Amino acid sequence: MFSDDLADLFGPDGPLARQLPGYVPRAAQLALSEAIRDTLDSGGVLIAEAGTGTGKTWAYLAPAFLSGGKVLVSTGTRTLQDQLFRRDIPRLRAALALPVDVALLKGRANYVCHYHLERLEQDERALKSRDEIAQLRAIRRFTRESESGERADLPEVPETADIWGRVTSTRENCLGQECPFVRDCFLLKARRHAQEADVVVVNHALFMADLALREEGITDLLPETRLVVFDEAHQLPDTATRFLGQSLSLHQVLDCARQAEAAGLAHARETVRWSELCQALEAAARDLRLVSAPVGRLPGGRATFEQIPETDTFDPALDRLAQALDGLTESLGAQEERHPDLAAAARTARTLRARLWQWAHPGRGEPAAEEEQAAVRWIEHSAHSVRLQRAPLSVARIFSGFRRPGQSWVLASATLSVRGDFQHFQRQLGLGGAETRSWASPFDYPAQGLLYVPKALPWPGDPGFTDAFAQALLPLVDACAGGVLVLCTTLRAVDRVADVLLRGMLSSERPVMRQGEASRGVLLERFRAAGNAVLVGSTSFWEGIDVPGDALTLVAIDKLPFAPPDDPVLEARLNACRTEGGNPFMEYQLPQAALLLKQGAGRLIRSETDWGVLMVGDGRLVDKPYGRLLWQGLPPFARTRDAEVALDFLGQPPGAREAAAEDAAGR
Repeated sequence: MFSDDLADLFGPDGPLARQLPGYVPRAAQLALSEAIRDTLDSGGVLIAEAGTGTGKTWAYLAPAFLSGGKVLVSTGTRTLQDQLFRRDIPRLRAALALPVDVALLKGRANYVCHYHLERLEQDERALKSRDEIAQLRAIRRFTRESESGERADLPEVPETADIWGRVTSTRENCLGQECPFVRDCFLLKARRHAQEADVVVVNHALFMADLALREEGITDLLPETRLVVFDEAHQLPDTATRFLGQSLSLHQVLDCARQAEAAGLAHARETVRWSELCQALEAAARDLRLVSAPVGRLPGGRATFEQIPETDTFDPALDRLAQALDGLTESLGAQEERHPDLAAAARTARTLRARLWQWAHPGRGEPAAEEEQAAVRWIEHSAHSVRLQRAPLSVARIFSGFRRPGQSWVLASATLSVRGDFQHFQRQLGLGGAETRSWASPFDYPAQGLLYVPKALPWPGDPGFTDAFAQALLPLVDACAGGVLVLCTTLRAVDRVADVLLRGMLSSERPVMRQGEASRGVLLERFRAAGNAVLVGSTSFWEGIDVPGDALTLVAIDKLPFAPPDDPVLEARLNACRTEGGNPFMEYQLPQAALLLKQGAGRLIRSETDWGVLMVGDGRLVDKPYGRLLWQGLPPFARTRDAEVALDFLGQPPGAREAAAEDAAGR
C-alpha cells in the first residue's frame, strides 16, 4: 500500500517520477501540497498563489486523493474541467494506484434532454435550416450511443449551435420525476454519480449556480464535501457577481410566450384564449424594446436604472409587460395540473415575472432590508436583444457565508496578489481571515523574457495611439520567427490593430487572425498549428491560453487593462468606495488592472524552455508613479525601452539571448 508521505510522493524516486515521463521534482510543488494537506487537517481556508510551472494541479490533487474524504474541485472553465477529468486525474490516479471514484458534473445545459429532443423531432417546423436537420440526426444518434449525453462529446455539432438550446432543459421547463424519460436522464445520472463519488469535478459557473439556488432554499445540486478546491480562483469574483445576480431578456419573454401558446393549444385549448394572451405578451415585449432604443445610443448600449432616458415612455411600457406576464402566469397556473408541458410553462412564466418584479421593485418582499442599496440594476440594449440586469454590489457575504462548518477551502491561481498583497482578492470574496501563501515560478524570467515599453508612443487617450502601437509592433513581428499574440483592451482596437498589421505585412506569408473570425477554440487551434501566426484578441484571450515553445515568442499588450468606465457594477462599486471615504482608484481599479496585466503577461513563458518579448505599448507603466506597482507585479523579466534591444533579443540564439537580457538590464 502506498505511503501517504507527500515528500516521498513528489520525490525523485517516488511514484510520480517512476510513472510520469518527464516528471521533475519541484520544491514549491511539495510545499504547496503540504500547505493544502495542513489546511485540510485544520478545516481552514488557504489562498495559494502558485506561479506558472509550480505544478499546482497535482499539488492539490495528491492530498485530495489521499485524504479519504469527499472532495469537490472547481475549475475556471468547462475546457479546464474536461482537461482535469480526462488527462490529469487519470494520470495521477494510475501513478498512485488508488481506487478513487471521480465524477464530472456540469450545468444542465450541457446534457441532452430526451424529452425536449423528442418534442423537437415531432415539430419539423422548429428546425431552421438544412444544417439543423443534419444536426438533429447526429444528436439523436449520439443520444442512443452515449453514456454521458454531454454535448462536448459530440464535436460533429458545434457547442455554439443554436439547436442545443432546444434539445436541453432549463430548471423551469424540466419535468423532473414526471418526465417519461426520467430513468434515462443524463443529467440525473451525472448528479447521482456526483453524490456517490470520492472526487467531483465542477466549474465555477456551476458552483455559483449552486450558491444562487441555495439562496432560494434549493440544496440538492452539489454534494456536501470535506474539501473544496477552487482552481483558477482569480475568476471567482466576476463569476460570483454574474451568477448571484439576475438577468431577464426579452428573448426569454418571447420564448415563454411561444412555449405557453404551444402547451395551451395542445392540452387546454378550450379553457383559455391562449393565442390572444401570448400575442399580448409579445406585443408588450416589442413595445419595451422600441421605447428602450435611446439606451442603445448611450456608451456601451447600457444605462443604470436611475439613468434610463425618457422614463415617461419607458415606465408605462414596463408596466404593460408586467401586466401581460401576470395574465399569462395566472392562466397557466389555473391549468398547469392538466399536463407537464403546462406546468413547465407556468414555472417559466412565474420565474420571469419574479425577476421582472425584483428588477423594477428591489427590496420589496426580500429578506435583506438593505437590498436596494446592495444591488445594481441596469438595462442593456443591442441590435439583437434587450436585457434587464441585476447584480449584487458585493458578493463577499454570500460567497463566504456558504462555507460549511469545518469544511476546508483552497483557492489557487497564479494571479491572486498585487506585489504579494492579497487584500483586494480577500475583500472581494469576504475571506479576510484566510491564510495566504505564495510560491514563485521556477522559470528563469530574466534570461527567458524581456519586457519592452516603447519610448515614443502617444498616450493611450490620444486618437492616434492604436495606429502608433500597431506600427511600433510591426518591426518586432518581422523579427519574430515564432507566433505573436496581441492582447487589446477593446474590440474596436482588435479590428484596428489587425488592419494595420495586415497592411504592413502585405508581402508576408504570416497569417493574421483576429477575434470574431471563428470561435476562440478554433482560432487557438489554427494559431498553434501555424507556428508563426499573429493572433489579435481582446478580453477572452488574456487568460487560459497555453502555447509553449516557439509557437508563441512575442506577446504585445496595447494598454493597461483598466476596466471600462461604463460598466454599471464597477461604477456602483467605485461610488460605494468613494462614499465610504476610500480611494477607488488605488483600492479597486489599480489592483484589478494589476491582476489582469499579470494574466496577460503570463501567456509568454509557460515552460522552462520558453522565451520571448513582452511588449506593453502603454507608457504609463513606466512614466506614472502607480506604474511601479504594476510592473513590479509582473514576472521579473529583463526590461528595456530601446526597440533595438528588443529586436536583438528576438533575433538571437538561446545562448546569446541571456547576454542580450543582461545587456538590457544594464541600460
